[in-house]
Amino acid sequence: MAKGSVAFDETYCKGCALCIQFCAKGVIELDTKRLTPKGYHPAVAVNNDECTGCENCSLMCPDSAITVFKE
Repeated sequence: MAKGSVAFDETYCKGCALCIQFCAKGVIELDTKRLTPKGYHPAVAVNNDECTGCENCSLMCPDSAITVFKE
């Protein structure tokens, strides 16, 4: 199976959770314990080992806050 990982630019993430809805592997969650300088709960990778690098999260992000790395 393909492997990948995701990284988030919190400067742009507004916590809309679209990436979470489109991640088939449940790799992404909102960090409800932190706020960005703009006042949003940022998306974070909670299980990067399960990421397949499909890029669905990145394609759905309206703010281009996600970078997908493929191995």
